[in-house]
Amino acid sequence: METTWQWVSAGITDVGNVRKVNEDAILDRPQSGLWVVADGMGGHEAGDVASSSIVTALSRLGDYDRPRVFVDAVEDCIIDVNRRLYDASSAAGQVMGSTVAAVLALPGYALCMWAGDSRVYRLRNFELEELTTDHSEVEELIAEGSLRREDADSYPGENVITRAVGGEADLYLEVRLFELRHKDRYLVCSDGLYKDLSFKEIESILCEGAVTMACQKLLELAKSRRCSDNVSIIGVDFEQR
Repeated sequence: METTWQWVSAGITDVGNVRKVNEDAILDRPQSGLWVVADGMGGHEAGDVASSSIVTALSRLGDYDRPRVFVDAVEDCIIDVNRRLYDASSAAGQVMGSTVAAVLALPGYALCMWAGDSRVYRLRNFELEELTTDHSEVEELIAEGSLRREDADSYPGENVITRAVGGEADLYLEVRLFELRHKDRYLVCSDGLYKDLSFKEIESILCEGAVTMACQKLLELAKSRRCSDNVSIIGVDFEQR
């Protein structure tokens, strides 16, 4: 008998406690098996335009029966938005870019596609794992052995990202494929969440209750802290049938 998968998801985005404008945007599209978080940069009327451009363009995609066509359509769409944002940034003489982190549901697999420091995590058997690696100055220094991970929080350039939609004329999206298991719970989020919550706190909350409730609890805990950035959260539960 052929294995089939079903999923349920929930998404929420919030301006946080300090900023006046939400430069994040999310796409929670379970009917297509597509979930996206975009975190804009460049200030009001730039960052929010960039992130919403990504989400709006992806929301216009159709549904695809062939996994390869689906993946190519999402990748091509983001690359097209990159070109438009880069051209607009160059013409305006200001930064207009955004991170992006996406999860695509494929037969028996989840595909992660990202640029920047928005992240995808997976909770499996009550253990949390970070599936993406930030495109950031910090991660590059850690990879080359110039910075210890335990010192990363105090590094002056901790917020510097090295890849973003709109950042360069050519965008290289990182892609990883993961085999699904029954009861996998995926989390897609902007850095506004993990700046204020520890890995263990995120893990603990994701272990509890329905996905909608877990997302709400994550946001509530973040907002009980300083929450100086926008916060975006999407949770997806996968079940085997």
